[in-house]
Amino acid sequence: MKWIDLRSDTVTQPTDAMRAAMLHAPVGDDVYGEDPTVNALQERLANDLGFAAGLFVPTGTQSNLLALMSHCERGDEYIVGADAHTYRFEGGGAAVLGSIQPQPIPQDADGTLPLDKVEASIKPVDPHFARSKLLTLENTWHGRTLPFDYLAQAGALARRRGLGFHLDGARIFNAAIAYGRPARDIAQHFDSVSVCLSKGLGAPVGSVLLGSEELIGKARRWRKVAGGGWRQAGMLAAACMYALDNHVERLAEDHARAATLADGLRELPGFTVTGCHTNMVFLDVPAERLRDLDTHMRASGVRVSIGYLPSVRLVTHLDIDDADVARAIDAFRAFEA
Repeated sequence: MKWIDLRSDTVTQPTDAMRAAMLHAPVGDDVYGEDPTVNALQERLANDLGFAAGLFVPTGTQSNLLALMSHCERGDEYIVGADAHTYRFEGGGAAVLGSIQPQPIPQDADGTLPLDKVEASIKPVDPHFARSKLLTLENTWHGRTLPFDYLAQAGALARRRGLGFHLDGARIFNAAIAYGRPARDIAQHFDSVSVCLSKGLGAPVGSVLLGSEELIGKARRWRKVAGGGWRQAGMLAAACMYALDNHVERLAEDHARAATLADGLRELPGFTVTGCHTNMVFLDVPAERLRDLDTHMRASGVRVSIGYLPSVRLVTHLDIDDADVARAIDAFRAFEA
């Protein structure tokens, strides 16, 4: 029986065509800057999203960390959402490795940071305070796209107050599909953007940090310090290039399947669909029933994320088709029966 894995879009398997692209990729030593496929990936994303340079790194967590350490120095702070990935789910790396203090701001329900609260949190120039240097956003956030006009408003505030402006764009292409705009229209507001290629786009490994030549030069050094220097990484970069060529527009299919899944679950008693955004569905289940649900779903061949977030998160992706969505709904229905 095929497993249906709805825990995350990070579980996707490389397609046969992607594996073939990896097999035939020209490679070199990227620490020397000599891997032609890595260089092509970095240049392509920089050009596509409107930046001077890019840096291919193993993970989105490292990409965000390098951005923070390149924008900030020891004793600086970055302003971030209290429920943002860079603050809650990246091991405290900025503080541990960069001596950078986070200044969390409670997010509104749509994922935005209220700009009046952002401005009020910016520290005066005084030896008593950490130096406010960077504002960070996340798009999408729990599957939600930030209001498009908000990006420009937040960017204007950052510029007016002399802050750098970074985007955790782990699912920036999901956001672009949802907006009906190219990803460049999102990225244009930011000084740096982290783009993950191993989620909805289906590559096995890799993110790219985009920014100015100066910022990427700093990030390259910090990548080495953090142990992230590659050798013949072109095989991985080739998978990312294939994903960009073939898997961006199809993200709309994931969004449509998430909507179908949400509609099916809304018809079932005992479950409350609290949200459906891009490729994610959020489901409230009574806490005392969560473990039984997990056991039942696994017995039905369906993996769901239970215990990681306050609600159950279901994520559609490259390896989920229409039949899988129908089977998942049937499994939920059988639990209630």
